[in-house]
Formats: sequence, structure tokens, C-alpha cells
Amino acid sequence: MMPKDAKIYVAGHRGMVGSAIVRELECQGYTNIITRTHKELDLCRQAEVEKFFEENRPDYVFLAAAKVGGIVANSSALADFMYQNMMLEMNVINAAWRTGCRKLQFLGSSCIYPRMAPQPMREDCLLTSSLEPTNEAYALAKISGLKYCEYLNRQYGTDFISVMPTNLYGPNDNYHPEHSHVLPALIRRFHEAKEAGAATVTCWGDGSPLREFLYVDDLANLCVFLMNNYSGNETVNAGTGKEVTIRQLTEMVANVVGYDGEILWDSTRPNGTPRKLLDVSKIHAMGWHHKVELAEGIALAYEDFLNNPIRAER
Repeated sequence: MMPKDAKIYVAGHRGMVGSAIVRELECQGYTNIITRTHKELDLCRQAEVEKFFEENRPDYVFLAAAKVGGIVANSSALADFMYQNMMLEMNVINAAWRTGCRKLQFLGSSCIYPRMAPQPMREDCLLTSSLEPTNEAYALAKISGLKYCEYLNRQYGTDFISVMPTNLYGPNDNYHPEHSHVLPALIRRFHEAKEAGAATVTCWGDGSPLREFLYVDDLANLCVFLMNNYSGNETVNAGTGKEVTIRQLTEMVANVVGYDGEILWDSTRPNGTPRKLLDVSKIHAMGWHHKVELAEGIALAYEDFLNNPIRAER
């Protein structure tokens, strides 16, 4: 168990996941949380990261920093996604090991699993077949990070664990029209359509892919739970075990936003992976279950969008 006064470094604290972890830690009474902005510490610069760890020597690290994006961003900036994610995660994990960090938690993504993995996807299906081409670079970087944690555990006896969340959403999300994930992108698109009085909204693909969504505050609660209750080389899936089609999701978002126009589908655009459902039997067996259901979470996310105009313009 992490002592309440333990020195805890949350990498990526301004992002959706990192900020949720900070909120959860504070809510649970942790009092010695370390954060750094990108201007204060560039995680892609090895010398800067090593200096930070030497000077601060955190006891625990949540590695939530990452370069993230949706289908457009992932498929158009492959080299950037691989380089930046590989550099920052290797720098942080290596520096944590070298300075005697008690425990590190690496946050990945369900996109690490094969495109056509058996559903729901178990943790042991990793590297059994080909990845989804549209986010292969990001997936390879994340796989490298979790494998590095595993190899350090095996070679040096560290206690570095990896958590693989499903699709996330909630406060502090990115609503950029081209670089966001599907749910925040839909929130912005339907909000703007409602404001403009648009008769139709066109969505990508045919609406058939199945997706699972986890509210980010639920993930943060799980992250702290796992830091206190799990050790092992195998990654841990983080999700709800429930899925909806993109078409169903689109209708839910339109309903929450209050858009009553027609929804059209552009089947010339990519669908992405046909299905992505995580097997969450491991976390359920440990006694953890999500609390926020999708309809409630979308309403909370839309409220966040409306109350944060700067974030809405990103």
C-alpha cells in the first residue's frame, strides 16, 4: 500500500488520464503529489528526465503521459506517434528504475491487442497476430513500454506494472475536430450542428464497429486500486466489459447534446478495428467494478465541454 505521505509523481498530469489520477489521489488523502508541465520537463529529453528523477526521487510513478489521437492523427503522423511515445516512456521508466522507485504504473491502450483478436480480448492475446494498421505506430510504442516494464521486473526485480484501458472519455478530454477520439469528436460535432441549426450530420464509416467506453474517473480509481493491490508481469485490462456500436454511441451523444437533425454515414471513410472489447475478468476477480455507466458519463462529458470553452477550441 502506498503511504499517504509517499512521494508520488504523476507524469502527464494535465491530460485527461493524468488529471483524473491526481484528483483521485487527492480525494483519497495522498498529500505529496509531484507534477511538472511540459515546459518544465520535456519527457522526450533523456538528460532532463534523469536530472528530475535524481533530484526528486519519487517513491511511486504513474506514467500517464503520451502523445494520443484518433484515427486521423494516428494514421497521418505515424513517425511522430512512435518516436514521442517511445522516447518519453523509455526515459521515465529507465530513470525510475535507476533511482530506486518503489513501484511504477505504465498506462497503455487496448489498441496494443491484435486487430482480429478473439473477443473479449484477454491479456494473454498480446502479440498473437497483426495490429490494426491505422494505429500500429502508437500500439508498437505502447507494447514496447509494457515489455520494458516486464523485462525490468524479470531482470532486476522491480515492481513495475502495466494497465491497458479501453476507450476513455470524461473531464479534460481533447475535443479537437481532427485529432480527438470518437466520443469527444461526436460531442463537439453535434454541439456545433445544434448551434448552427444544421439539418444533417455526417459521421465516418457505417456505424457498425463495436466499442467499449470507460469514464476516466473510474479508470483513475482503478489505477490507484491496482497500485495498492496488484503486482505482476502481465498487463491488466481496464474497462467495463460492455460494448455499443458506433451507431448507437452516435445516437446517444446526439440525444444528450439535444441535436434532433438527421445522422448520415460516409462509408468511404474508415471504420477502424471492427470490435474492441476487453476481458475484464481479472479486475472483477480482484473486486473492482466501474461505477459510471455510458449515458451518465456522456452527460458529464458534455457538461465538461460546455464549461471549458478553451478546451473546446483546441
